[in-house]
Order: sequence, then C-alpha cells, then structure tokens
Amino acid sequence: MQLARQLERLGTETAFAVSDMAAAWAAQGNRVFAFHLGDIKLPTPRPIVEAAARAMGGNYSGYCPGAGVPLLRQMLARVLGAERGIDYAAENISVQPGGKPVIGKFLATVMNPGDEVLYPVPGFPIYRSQIAYQGGVAVPYHYRASDSGFALDLDELHRVVTSKTRALIYNNHHNPTGASATAEEIAAVAELAVKHDLWVLSDEAYSRIRFDGSPHQSIAELPGMRERTVILFTCSKQFAMTGWRLGAAVGDEKIIAAISRFNTNLESCTTHFMQQAVGEVLRDTGGDLSPLIAPLLTELKRRRDALTDALNGIEGIGVAAPPSAFYIYADAANILRRKNLPDADALMRASLHETGLSFCTGEHFGEGADTRHIRFAFSGLSVDDIRHSMAVWKRWVEAD
Repeated sequence: MQLARQLERLGTETAFAVSDMAAAWAAQGNRVFAFHLGDIKLPTPRPIVEAAARAMGGNYSGYCPGAGVPLLRQMLARVLGAERGIDYAAENISVQPGGKPVIGKFLATVMNPGDEVLYPVPGFPIYRSQIAYQGGVAVPYHYRASDSGFALDLDELHRVVTSKTRALIYNNHHNPTGASATAEEIAAVAELAVKHDLWVLSDEAYSRIRFDGSPHQSIAELPGMRERTVILFTCSKQFAMTGWRLGAAVGDEKIIAAISRFNTNLESCTTHFMQQAVGEVLRDTGGDLSPLIAPLLTELKRRRDALTDALNGIEGIGVAAPPSAFYIYADAANILRRKNLPDADALMRASLHETGLSFCTGEHFGEGADTRHIRFAFSGLSVDDIRHSMAVWKRWVEAD
C-alpha cells in the first residue's frame, strides 16, 4: 500500500520540529528555554474566557453555519472594516479554525496547478508547503537586512513576476523578522498587484502586535486592492488564544463564499461556543479592543526589550528592536566563527544540548533562506527567564 505522491510536496511548520527536539531533551531531565515557538504564555483575557464559559453553559455546542455564527461575522466585519476604512458586511467574513486554514483555502480558491505564487523568504513555512502541495509553483522573494532591521526587496519582487504569476502572499508585521512595512512599501506592492492582476493574501496575524505606536495599514485599503485581497485574521496572537483556534478570511463576497464551501467540506464549522464568545465580547466592547490588548502588549514589549538588551550585550551579535510581532531575527555569523560551527542548524543543536536554549534558524523559514540567522520568539518566556537564560547563553557563546 502506497501513500499519495503529493505528500512528498507537503512541508511542515518547522518550529514544531524544533519543539520535538527540545521536548526530547527536556524529557531527559534537562531544562529548556523555549525561544523556538511563537506561543504566548499569557492568559487569554478574562472577558473572553468568561463569555466562552457562558456560551458552553448556554448550549452553544451544536452545529452552526459553515461560514460562521452571524454575530461574530457581523462584529468582525464592523471592527475590521472600521480599522481599515473598508465597508465590510457579514458576507465578507468566513470564520476559520485559526488563521492557518486561510492560507490553504485561499490557494485552493485562486490557484490552478502550474500557477506561480510569490511568497516571502524568510517567511512562515506553511506558505511554500501549501503552494507546492496544491500543485503550484512557489516563487520566493526576500527580506533583506538593513541598519534598522529588515525590509522587503522591492526590486527583486518586480523581477520575479512572470506571465504565470497568479497570486502574491504578503505579510506585514512580519514573521520571522518583526519588520513593519512603510506606507511606501505597501503602496509599491499594491501597484504591482494591480498592474499584473494578482490575487493577494494579506497575512495580518500580527496587525495589533505593534510596539512603536504606528497605525496598522492593510494593503486592502489601497485603490484597486479590496476586490483582489483576502485578509488573514486570527485571534491567536492578539488575544493570547493560540490554542483556541479561531480566525477568519476577510475579502470580497465572491471569494469568501468559495472559501466557505471549503469550510463545509473540511470542518463543517468552527467551534460554536468560541465563535459566540468572541462575538459577544466584540459587541460588548463596541469594537474598542484596547482594554483587552494593552496588557498583553505591555508585557510583550517588556520581553522584547529584555531580549534585545541581552543579545546586544553578547560579543559578536547585535540586533535592532523589532517594531512588531514577537520575534528577533539575529545574524549569528560571528558566533558561528567563534564556535567553529558550519551553520545555524549546528549552532541550534549545540546550544540546546549545552545551554538548554532552543531557537529556530533561518533555514526554517523558506527555501533559500540564509544559513547564518537565528530566530528568537520572546512571547513564551517571562522577563526573568529571558534574562537568566541569556546570561547562561552569553557565558557559553563567549567562552574560549
């Protein structure tokens, strides 16, 4: 008996592969400092937890519409539309079990076998995995290092578009670099999409995880983009709900209706009581989410600053504080030379076994990503644990 050949094209989220190594090391009695996975070790806001308990007790436990509970769809349309200056209605929302399903369903809706889809490197590995699995041609474009962090290489993006390009995946507030796009960058990407008649998946998972006070701008706001853009929305990051699995696809009615057909085929519906709970909270707050999000942002910024300061105190490494998301993407070339290691993967393994510090490498974030960068997720450790673990790592890195 043989499995399907297309499974050979299906990748994985490589942070979870590092999690397996870290878990195996911890199972042997070793302490692990888990910088590898972008989870949030903070409680979900109490209003959401309490609303979920009420919803479970109120018998919101059966099937519900495949596209989502009407209350949640209406509230997401109101809140997300108001933030972006776009007139959305419930018909523009398809509720999903997390943000990740939006990627595969978007591609299945717009991409034919052999079509080219542009995706960022470094970037979330599921982009390439889903493009390849569904028979598309994954074409990378890159983020490049600068004195102030990372930025999209717009010249390269223009070069890689061909007559076969069907869609573009764009991730402002970027995983793994923490980069936030300038208005000029967003306008340039929008102009390219309109010029070449491309569909756009705008991954806005970290749209509210911003530390510099700048407003979030969606590419969907720009002229000619509303009808060609699907926004990936998720509760996971902004509400510390990674394990709840609740998100949405947001876009033009026609493509959203098609995505909801996949909901019916794949899940029937997203968990009923969770949808009801978040819908009620959005309604009761009148769309003002700052009281829910502000404490989370405050703590994440403390963790970011602690990690940035610690890394900049290590000989041979220097980083800029990322303006968004909860990752630091650091150039480890000097450490590789000092430790006489061939690449970041070797550094990751040595670090885990000799210090307990676990992180991802550039190779985990797309084909062709460089072999000298490492990514630290600072969302899952307390400030005290960050400072303690980085002191241990500093001694190891700087040891003769």
